[in-house]
Amino acid sequence: MKWQIISSDQALYFHSWDNECVVYNSLSGDTHLLNLTASQILLKLQQSPTEAITLAKLVPPTDQSESHAEHELQIEHLLAELNALNLIEKCQSTINYNPPSCR
Repeated sequence: MKWQIISSDQALYFHSWDNECVVYNSLSGDTHLLNLTASQILLKLQQSPTEAITLAKLVPPTDQSESHAEHELQIEHLLAELNALNLIEKCQSTINYNPPSCR
């Protein structure tokens, strides 16, 4: 299953330092403090809708001793958290706006 940012009208503004990042969501007006991995996921999803397994390959683990399965599970957990924060959503087959392509 692919994930995408909420809307093509959504602008996410990033400011990062060390291993943390603040993200401002223009749609909600909310600001979120995220770790480096979560912010990298958002940056990738701004480029195009992507599946968790692909994100696990594109976003390096912060803990080098972490197995690929553990890293993929962490990515899936972060996707659920980003979804709960209304920053991303699952790609739908019928969408009323023009988001990045879910194909």
